[in-house]
Amino acid sequence: MKKDTITINGRSCAVYTDAAPEYLLIQPADKREIEMADKEITHIKALTDAPFAFAAFEITDWNSELSPWEAPPVFGNEPFGSGAGDTLAFIEDTLIPMLTEKYSLNKDIPVMIGGYSLAGLFALWDVYTSERFAAAAAVSPSVWFPEWTKFIGKHSPAAENIYLSLGKKEEKARNKVMATVGENIREQYDILYSRGVNVTLEWNEGNHFTEPDIRTAKGFARCLNAAHQK
Repeated sequence: MKKDTITINGRSCAVYTDAAPEYLLIQPADKREIEMADKEITHIKALTDAPFAFAAFEITDWNSELSPWEAPPVFGNEPFGSGAGDTLAFIEDTLIPMLTEKYSLNKDIPVMIGGYSLAGLFALWDVYTSERFAAAAAVSPSVWFPEWTKFIGKHSPAAENIYLSLGKKEEKARNKVMATVGENIREQYDILYSRGVNVTLEWNEGNHFTEPDIRTAKGFARCLNAAHQK
């Protein structure tokens, strides 16, 4: 794959492209995840034959830029903001059009959004909020987020394919709010399944910090294969 490092509206962005991409993968990422993107791409390529373009763009204020609404601190002293709407607007109005033009992508190319932890929750929120995404890879998503289960009970996603995963030890967290992640992700799966969404829930060995790049690659590959085999 060809790799570029570009800046879009002040955001650092790592872009990988096959010769003739049929899908566009987008991942909000912190600096460390962008630096590890080579490894993630290698794992995705090992799991799918689908040709794709991939763009990881940098998030600098994690608790604000990826949070769908304001919420009090769950750990530490930093509260959650409500910047997810602005980040989604950046993806839809700036990132996708610029990537489409720069890499000569089909204007109707299926776009898959994915991410890890709070970025995984953001990916889920995106498919409930926007019709632009064909799939979401929500990897160890922060579905413990306050009011999240109420939100998914009242809304339905537009995406055809949704991948969920969690580490087996994550629901054993000492933090009582974060420990609800296991119960909530089961509820997330059940609601999606009952509404006819092609949804997968995969349980991984380890805790929240175990092999995030490999887990995210598995999520994207599952979404790609589900779409490519139709």
